[in-house]
Amino acid sequence: MGLFNKIFNKSTDKNLEYLKFMNGFVPTFSKWNSNAYESDVVRSVIHCIASNGAKIKGKHIRHVEGKLIDTKSNLNHLLQYQPNPIMNAYAFQYKIISELFDPNSNNALIYKQTDGFGKIIGLYPLNFGSAEFLEDTEGNIYVRYQFNNGKRVTVPYENVAHLRMYFKDDDVFGSPSAKAINPTLQLINTTNDGITNAVKSSAYLRGILKYTGIQKPGDMEKDKERFVNEYLSTENNGGIGALDSKADFIKTELSPKMVDAEQMKLIEQKIYKFFNINESILMSKYTEDEWNAFYESVLEPIAIQLSLEFTNKFFTEREIGFGNEIIFESNRLQYVSAKTKVLLIEKTAPFGIMTINEAREIFNLASIEGGDKRILAVGGEAKIIGKDGEEDDSKNDKE
Repeated sequence: MGLFNKIFNKSTDKNLEYLKFMNGFVPTFSKWNSNAYESDVVRSVIHCIASNGAKIKGKHIRHVEGKLIDTKSNLNHLLQYQPNPIMNAYAFQYKIISELFDPNSNNALIYKQTDGFGKIIGLYPLNFGSAEFLEDTEGNIYVRYQFNNGKRVTVPYENVAHLRMYFKDDDVFGSPSAKAINPTLQLINTTNDGITNAVKSSAYLRGILKYTGIQKPGDMEKDKERFVNEYLSTENNGGIGALDSKADFIKTELSPKMVDAEQMKLIEQKIYKFFNINESILMSKYTEDEWNAFYESVLEPIAIQLSLEFTNKFFTEREIGFGNEIIFESNRLQYVSAKTKVLLIEKTAPFGIMTINEAREIFNLASIEGGDKRILAVGGEAKIIGKDGEEDDSKNDKE
């Protein structure tokens, strides 16, 4: 059995028709075929967002009597280590975010593979060419995918987590943004071509040999080659050429016009603005405030979408009612100086907000045994608080 058939072992061939919308919208989607991702500026921006967003950590938790409990379910292994046999968790999230921000798509779909008992055993980002939304006579929704290799598959929409950007014009899919960004990309390509041609032109015509008399075509060619080889080559260390009275050398002055650095920067800034990012983030020379702004405006919305979609598609209403939830933590993303880290712990310690391991994680230190207890500072004295919120007398006596 091939990987395709192994993944989509529950594809359906039921009699289906297009999903009906009140406004008559036909729920079909095809990716754009622009070269936006081939632009070095666009690719570097998407890579920056995806590589940082891929550090967000997915986790299956449960809310029990007002407390958050980390589970040891199979979902945690899929989310944090290996969602499928060919990807680790970082590559999985990198691909999702890259697809989401690709101007040709602005949609990311993740197929939830289950076994015969409904247990989730794999998560796969879908790199499809087109998709159609269908329904059966009972109102169940399906998605039919056409892949680039020509294969088709139809799966229940409840098995697909769907992230989207620019969700306005379409009732189901986010709108591809390639059309909006193409004018700027064409301007960048034209500018790059101009620079290339300017460099090439400097190596073309350097001067003209003007003969005072009539010369045979063959003789003119030989004289030109001799002059170039003897006086315009790098071997002419003296830098001086000599001509007899039958010819004059007239030097040509070429002044190719190019876009200056400031204009080029303004053009690239249009791309940064389009993706809501700045050069400091892209070049990894950001301050704390710049990083926090990038996180809140770009990365946090991704984490929220992932959390909501995965929770709704991975659990039934009953399971959600019992407190099951998928969250994406940003503790591996926070960028703060050592001074700010110390100040953070100093200010929060009196309230018992952090556990010992959470405080250690801020300083990139490994967890320790018993580190799930919180530190509470009261009257200048530190006390250890257990999971139940009660003071850990044995630990405090020992201390």
